[in-house]
Amino acid sequence: MDAPANDEEDHGEVFLDETDALRVITIDDQDLPEADEELGSDGEAIDIRDADGEQRSDGESMDEADDSMHIFTGHTGELYTVACSPTDGSLVATGGGDDKGFLWRIGEGDWAFQLQGHENSVCSLAFSTDGHLLASGSLDGIVQIWDINSRNLKCTLDGPGGGIEWVRWHPRGHLVLAGSEDSTVWMWNAEKSSFLNMFSGHGSSVTCGDFTPDGKTICTGSDDATLRIWNPRSGENIHVVRGHPYHTDGLTCLTITSDSTLALTGSKDSSVHIVNITTGKIVEFHPQVVSSLNAHSDSVECIGLAKSSPWAATGGMDQKLIVWDLQHSLPRCTCEHEEGVACLSWLGSSKYVATGCVDGKVRVWDSLSGDCVRIYSGHSDAIQSLAVSANGEFLVSVSIDGTARVFETAEFQ
Repeated sequence: MDAPANDEEDHGEVFLDETDALRVITIDDQDLPEADEELGSDGEAIDIRDADGEQRSDGESMDEADDSMHIFTGHTGELYTVACSPTDGSLVATGGGDDKGFLWRIGEGDWAFQLQGHENSVCSLAFSTDGHLLASGSLDGIVQIWDINSRNLKCTLDGPGGGIEWVRWHPRGHLVLAGSEDSTVWMWNAEKSSFLNMFSGHGSSVTCGDFTPDGKTICTGSDDATLRIWNPRSGENIHVVRGHPYHTDGLTCLTITSDSTLALTGSKDSSVHIVNITTGKIVEFHPQVVSSLNAHSDSVECIGLAKSSPWAATGGMDQKLIVWDLQHSLPRCTCEHEEGVACLSWLGSSKYVATGCVDGKVRVWDSLSGDCVRIYSGHSDAIQSLAVSANGEFLVSVSIDGTARVFETAEFQ
């Protein structure tokens, strides 16, 4: 066969016309992915949407490691607080800087109920012990009570002259307690929407507090560096714990032992103290052991008690989690982090404790060995709060990055 006369001239160039087409396929412009859409492994565009069905625009890359099994993106600002229902293993409440609270369910990305009405950041959420009611506290100074079954606003509780720092429920009733930035503590009957008592005496914002598990006493801590113990019925201030050798700076966190005898408090001064609630006396940690274990050297941000052993855990901005043996007032182990520890939660009745950190990671620690057994990634900014689901299968974290993430923790039960 003779070669084409112009072969040399056309070398390296190929010209096609309509007669060369094997098959014509019509493509709708709507089928083409947008420039900012991400592609899955099969080349299909992945449409990321929040709880309201709006396309998410947080810029999060799908290439980043994410160990979460569910992400809630209904908020439009930083998240500050999370609570899990004590009776429903999938029900979660979150609140944040967008002045909103949300009720949503783990594994049900298309369902969410907005808690409307607050005019400032929602900084505290708590379910009643029976799971029937939810209290939302805001920097607007208002506490709202929500009926979980009907999802209706049951009542609005006001009175404090400053933002709400925290809310807590009585262990056996629908009495709700709240601490305020105006240095007061308020108690209401949520069932009757009625004011019961106001506890006055602190000299600064009341940063932490709770009923004792037997419901007979109230303990509150303040930025004024004092712990106050109250009679909830009479409003009497039974004890004031202050001065050397107690905290020298504001209290940040508080927890109470299950037998209602001891209160453990953490402070911005980096110290942890145990107080006998009955006597108001301080139980001291052994100073030599604390020194040798390099106890906290910066603000203690969180504290929690183990359910199955006489141990407590504290986390601080010094990048440490410390597990304490309360029977001997000695620290058991120190768990080093890469950045500050903002929150913690024991995982059910197990030996494991989870920490939420400024670096956006959730870590799970073995309190016996002090080893980090799991690191959960996904958040892109500091974690503010943690909560464990009622069935113990999930850990929920909320972050400054505007998302709530759910991690599977059944293996640690």
